[in-house]
Amino acid sequence: MPSCRQRTVILLALAPWTAGAQGAAPAAPPSAPVRARALGIAPGIFAPGPRNAITDVAGVRVGQVTVSSGDSVRTGVTAVLPHAGDLYRDRVPAALHVGNGFGKLLGVTQLRELGELETPLLLTCTLCIWQAGDALAQWMLARPENAAVRSINPVVGETNDGSLNTTRARPGIGAAVAAALAAAQASGDGAPVAEGSVGAGHGTVMFGWKGGMGTASRRLPAALGGYTVGVLVQGNYGGVLQMLGVPVGPLLGRYSFQREAPWPAGPSAAPPPGDPNAERGDGSCMIVVATDAPLLARNLERLAARAVMGLARTGSAASNGSGDYVLAFSTHPAVRRNSAEGVAALQELGNEAMSPLFQAVVEATEEALYNALFMATPVRTRTQQVLPLPADSVGRLLRARGIGAPR
Repeated sequence: MPSCRQRTVILLALAPWTAGAQGAAPAAPPSAPVRARALGIAPGIFAPGPRNAITDVAGVRVGQVTVSSGDSVRTGVTAVLPHAGDLYRDRVPAALHVGNGFGKLLGVTQLRELGELETPLLLTCTLCIWQAGDALAQWMLARPENAAVRSINPVVGETNDGSLNTTRARPGIGAAVAAALAAAQASGDGAPVAEGSVGAGHGTVMFGWKGGMGTASRRLPAALGGYTVGVLVQGNYGGVLQMLGVPVGPLLGRYSFQREAPWPAGPSAAPPPGDPNAERGDGSCMIVVATDAPLLARNLERLAARAVMGLARTGSAASNGSGDYVLAFSTHPAVRRNSAEGVAALQELGNEAMSPLFQAVVEATEEALYNALFMATPVRTRTQQVLPLPADSVGRLLRARGIGAPR
């Protein structure tokens, strides 16, 4: 029986306003959590869906669990269900784009070979992916309809949250997977998605500030098909933060390579102590893209590639130590694949219809990453505390340049 000091606490992230760093309300941050749109940061031209979240794509569900143990474990699990049905038999087409391959993505060779998903998607910490994959396989195999299944292909993504999390200690990850999947199942269509320091984003850092989970969506006008693109991100990377073209990182005195390239107009400040990755821009970003447009794997991969453009707009240069991956899937019934069918008649959009979707995914990815920053709350460990990006300071910088009317 573990002592109270060592006990693992698993917290379900049920809504954007419920997640504290250690299960209780954290100390008041410099700025209260706020989504990017409240500051007038609304990239692009297309309107978001009703919740501005990946769950605006009908059928998609998200469940998150935050794992906090003692004074040094700060991690979690985020689960994405493409739909609420039998995923093994009613598979969705899917694709992967690798922006930079410094990572440990599980299950992607089969995904690339077959162009389909047969399990939920999981996001977690770097050294947790094997435990998470095993727990996801066990969850799938335990379902009564899968009693005769002899093989399963879990897909698990990760980022390295080692700046705040003791990555070698991995308590409670199997239980967290089961709880995150259960939370996703119970969430219902169109449910809100928790953002910030929750789930797989509990221990992540972005640009030297607290990072985390973020989400956004775009809905195309009816004249362009009326389709929805939703994005979910696990932000844990660095670079030179910019927002709508404003060099926010340099103006706040925190950006990569600032020792070698000081910003003449910004304050003099060193990167956060104990975080050498912030100096080099290292870190990773997982991006999950969902759409109800009828796309097969080839065009889903093209869509996924454009999401990296949204990542670049925030100031990432995909550094050598950055694992930047995009997993995209379509939920449209016309392109799903039944595992028992020998021949499937699938209908998808033509290439000429892709450009509006490309624009939508760039916009949604950029905004989701800003939401991950602005919705983050402080997280403390034995050695340090990482604070969120100060929204009030960013707001002043943007207003000084004529940006900032909430949309």
